Amino acid sequence: MRVARGIVGLALVTVLQGSLASAVAQTPVPAPPPERVNLTPEQMEKFLLEAKIVRSRNAGSGTTGTLRLTLSDGAMTHDAQAQFIEAEQAIYRVQGYTEFNFRDCFCFNIAAYKLAALLGLDNVPMSIERRVNGKPAAVTWWVDDVAMTEEVRRKTSAADTDSRRFAHYQYRQRVFDELIQNRDRNQGNTLYTKDWAVWMIDHTRAFRLNKDLGKPDELIRVERMFYENMKKLTAPSVAAAVGKYLRKAEIDAIIARRDAIIKVFDDRIAKAGEAAVLYTYP
Repeated sequence: MRVARGIVGLALVTVLQGSLASAVAQTPVPAPPPERVNLTPEQMEKFLLEAKIVRSRNAGSGTTGTLRLTLSDGAMTHDAQAQFIEAEQAIYRVQGYTEFNFRDCFCFNIAAYKLAALLGLDNVPMSIERRVNGKPAAVTWWVDDVAMTEEVRRKTSAADTDSRRFAHYQYRQRVFDELIQNRDRNQGNTLYTKDWAVWMIDHTRAFRLNKDLGKPDELIRVERMFYENMKKLTAPSVAAAVGKYLRKAEIDAIIARRDAIIKVFDDRIAKAGEAAVLYTYP
């Protein structure tokens, strides 16, 4: 559906892999000290909120005006992505596809990060709200050490030698995308780092209002931690976590989909047993 957004995802990786050397050469900013890479969430959030923007450029050729920023606090330098999109349509049509109550919002990147953190998931990059060039934006931590997108992995038939790790990230992404009803998990919005960790990025078209699951048959297994944390979700706990970034109807839809997801897994447990459905990783 969204070829342009897929190009954005691929362009992000292309810039990271192919243009990093020239970018550094053009920007007289020192490289981040290795000892500062492992930041606490509080330190990372402070950096994204307060670090000076020392460079800004287009992140790709997509439709959302995404920027790649270089930030520096004087001690560390790191890149971030800024997205500004904020659009709503009662009826949205493109290339034969129709969606009602369409919403495409930078705020969903922030909500996705906050909800993932509430659930104990660590592979949705931190995203905060900050004004960039005078406009509100989601400023999202740039994922380090990216090796490829899902699109590149499929084209090159690259494979993780650790099949358990690969399956773990596949299971996690399927469940998370059902929970937030992500309509834009194109192959450019899944990133693989050099150690084969998987990062889920770009959620501006998630959090739809539909309460039915899209692909329940793909919900095969789930981390016990993820499963238990989903069961603990309530509308008030989600609202407290995501703040102003989701509306009541969007939160209610999350809870309804959570109930449907839990039922799918509980039915599988009843038929095949807990060991066949729930797992712990690593």
